Amino acid sequence: MKTAIKSIITACTLVLFTWLAVPSHGQTTPANADVSAKLPAAAQDSDVPGVTNIVLVHGAFVNASSWSKVIPLLEAKGLHAVAAQIPLTSFADDIAATKRAIALQEGLVLLVGHSYAGAVITEAGNDPKVAGLLFVAAFAPAEGESVSDIAKTYPAAPGSTEVRPDNFGYLKLTARGMDEDIAEDLSPSERKVLTATQGPTAAADFGAKVVNAAWKSKPSWYVVAGNDRMVSPKLEQDTADRIKAKSITIPSSHIVMLSHPRELASFIEEAAKTVTVK
Repeated sequence: MKTAIKSIITACTLVLFTWLAVPSHGQTTPANADVSAKLPAAAQDSDVPGVTNIVLVHGAFVNASSWSKVIPLLEAKGLHAVAAQIPLTSFADDIAATKRAIALQEGLVLLVGHSYAGAVITEAGNDPKVAGLLFVAAFAPAEGESVSDIAKTYPAAPGSTEVRPDNFGYLKLTARGMDEDIAEDLSPSERKVLTATQGPTAAADFGAKVVNAAWKSKPSWYVVAGNDRMVSPKLEQDTADRIKAKSITIPSSHIVMLSHPRELASFIEEAAKTVTVK
């Protein structure tokens, strides 16, 4: 009996010493240990390429559904895409809505803005979760500039004559403007839906000044709409050059995301995969 008990004690002692010898059971890693050797390669590198979260911000006279063709294409590429519904009631309100959308994402994001929303992402893009900015036929004001400040330095676009004010400080685009100047390369049924669902835009939005331009400190991409009748293609190309963005030109109307969703989704995917995360 004594012999059996002695054997059991010996066996337990051996198990205990074996358990204590394994570092994962509470031992502290020595100060001079090479911790990086135990980490995945991505964790060792401070500059990791790529993000998977895409936040899409619509412009004036439309709503978040304008991204309806792009979202499934991005999702099919393994990206997580959401469209922020900005109220178009004020520049501050639009920035706040965009920041709420950014905050809901798990991890860093590529922030995409169309038209007027280029100004919105220029300001909202200072959020630390934003890794890069992508402008689609968009304005990108510098500090102290507004959308109107930039637009007035170029000849008036044809579509500007189809904007109508109401009695409440808001603007809407006429059906003719939607048919001929924003979405002329969409089907008649699509244009009718856009006209019926367009969001009234506060006139003051276009005069609001940017305080801190995120494109000055973050990488940027730009899509020029080559057939744009709402924003001058020359203005768009000049903007891309000014912010030092990687740019492409798509032979599209102003509403690029609905008329050329595949080309746009591919460019967004490229930006998302190559943006450097620090």
